[in-house]
Amino acid sequence: MKLSVVIPVMNETGNIKPLFTSLAAALGGIEHEIVLVDDGSTDNTIAEIQANAPANARLVILNKNYGQTTAMAAGIDHARGELIATIDGDLQNDPSDIPMMMQHLYDNDLDVVAGRRKGRQDGVILRKIPSRIANAIIRSLTGVHIHDYGCTLKIFKTEVAKNLGLYGELHRFIPVLVHLYGAKMEEVEVRHHARQFGSSKYGIDRTFKVLSDLLFMLFFQKYSQKPMHLFGSLGFLSLFLGIGMNCYLLALKIAGEKVGGRPMLSLGIILTFIGIQLITTGFIAEFIMRTYYESQNKKTYIVRKIVDKK
Repeated sequence: MKLSVVIPVMNETGNIKPLFTSLAAALGGIEHEIVLVDDGSTDNTIAEIQANAPANARLVILNKNYGQTTAMAAGIDHARGELIATIDGDLQNDPSDIPMMMQHLYDNDLDVVAGRRKGRQDGVILRKIPSRIANAIIRSLTGVHIHDYGCTLKIFKTEVAKNLGLYGELHRFIPVLVHLYGAKMEEVEVRHHARQFGSSKYGIDRTFKVLSDLLFMLFFQKYSQKPMHLFGSLGFLSLFLGIGMNCYLLALKIAGEKVGGRPMLSLGIILTFIGIQLITTGFIAEFIMRTYYESQNKKTYIVRKIVDKK
């Protein structure tokens, strides 16, 4: 199987039939399968899929709504192609871009090709402006210079997609996960269409989710294998500040000054205990990290290839 097209869907009844038509027209010359993941639809989406699905389609039905990231991960787990394409089920991504992206991946020996929506057909206030701000923040903090983090349309080599570790709502940070994996990635412009049927599942509230996930990604990017470097550094800084303040106040006390009512005394004690707690947290995080890798026989590295001298 050359290609698996993974499509998470939820309440997309009106988009299913034209989606299959678009995929057939775009991928007619490519050996492929379609993996649709129903993420807890409450309308007739499942019935529409079963009524219109071609022979090369597979339907994975989740028992409830988990969110786009989990649905995407389920689709990737069930994909069997050499390459995996992820695409939205709302017809805003254009399947006809997939062959171009596949060719770009092969021609440039890449692991991932990410789409960048050209002429994005979304609302300015609730979608475009928050998205641009979020993209700029993510780029500056993570150092992964992708223009459009929110575009679902991507092409992966299967071994990369299946090892990304998609949890929670991290689909927005797939480029960061790809960077952490060490894969080679480029971005290409793709078409974007206005939604014709159904309603968007995203609102302004997702901004707070993005910020929360960004904090986790920054920690994961820099300290997932060395948590003590973060907690230990902060802990020792707090501990030394607290001890320094207390030693200063002790010297004043010995000199005959009253220090019992000074705010610095309380601050020094608090910083000392915070430092001890952070250092202890670092030790616990180190043990958890080691248990995570060793209990599952995971490696802290990924081998791209091995070349033996003949």
